[in-house]
Amino acid sequence: MKTRVGVLYGGKSPEHQVSLSTAMAVMNAIDPHKFDVIPIYITPEGQWIKGKQLTGPVEEIKQLQFTSAATALIPVSLNQVPAADSAVEGSEETIDVIFPLLHGPNGEDGTVQGLLEMLNIPYVGNGVLASAVGMDKVMMKNLFAQAGLRQAKYIAVTKYDWQKSGEAVYDRIERELGYPCFVKPANAGSSVGISKCKQRGDLKAAFIEAFQYDRKIIIEEAIVGREIEIGVIGNDEPICSVVGEIVPKKEFYDYEAKYEDGQTELIIPADVTKEQYETIKQMALTAFRTLDLSGLARVDFFLAKDGAVYINEVNTMPGFTPYSMFPLLWQHSGVPYPELIERLIALALERHQEKQTITYTFKKETR
Repeated sequence: MKTRVGVLYGGKSPEHQVSLSTAMAVMNAIDPHKFDVIPIYITPEGQWIKGKQLTGPVEEIKQLQFTSAATALIPVSLNQVPAADSAVEGSEETIDVIFPLLHGPNGEDGTVQGLLEMLNIPYVGNGVLASAVGMDKVMMKNLFAQAGLRQAKYIAVTKYDWQKSGEAVYDRIERELGYPCFVKPANAGSSVGISKCKQRGDLKAAFIEAFQYDRKIIIEEAIVGREIEIGVIGNDEPICSVVGEIVPKKEFYDYEAKYEDGQTELIIPADVTKEQYETIKQMALTAFRTLDLSGLARVDFFLAKDGAVYINEVNTMPGFTPYSMFPLLWQHSGVPYPELIERLIALALERHQEKQTITYTFKKETR
């Protein structure tokens, strides 16, 4: 019997379009002999819609094609996506595992993961805590610091503090970080809302931009060097891919450079020494375990001109098209795209089975 995979994508997030591209790639690549795909689309307004073939009112995803017969899009209620063991065997609604191909807030930050935990449905990728911490750059970097991982200096600022004493905030940044520096929303990905600042005027404009996407932002010193990334997959015994390098033609790797202009060069494998690779690998595994990650992650680094390695961040649901860095890293490591999808589904089912051994009731012993 084939495994029924609910592919969850779209979402109420600035990264909605990125999720559509990811979902299209995964659903076209997944092995139809092993898996049945149940597309579940979340509109930008938060409405859940499903269908075996996405046609009808959602214009932006009409180009998606599936092997199964077409059905009309219909709203999804929570009782329509039960765990396999809670549904009637053979039911059309039975789903064995969810693949949440959601990027950014309301998908990659633990919100959907918490819903799936409550419904006791297996799902690909990181759990609630790992997703939330991996999404919040401030909390993530605080844990990296506790784990002793070398990283750029940073300052966190809330919108309240900025509105209350903006000039004092700018003074502190100039005193402790200097220029150039980067301003980022704390909870966003795909380089949404990120600005590089070279003077106070840039800083003021960057704060306005970043606070559109979050109530908390992070300001980081600029590390002069190369941008290096590595992929990690696994649960309790994670493994690493080869490393890749990002060479943007623009001043930094912003949203347009990632998804629109096509000018960014990806070098895989990156030209690093054996010692540098081992350092990157061990730091990535430390970060993976520190944040209690599972399933997958892409871990991003800076390789400074003096050879020092700085961890930048983890991405708990990296871009997943065949041309994205994460799948390409694994392709060059001997794991082709369809096999990578299959491995991640297997890891999701493995982690779910482990959770089923946990006791959630307490019975006090009587003597």
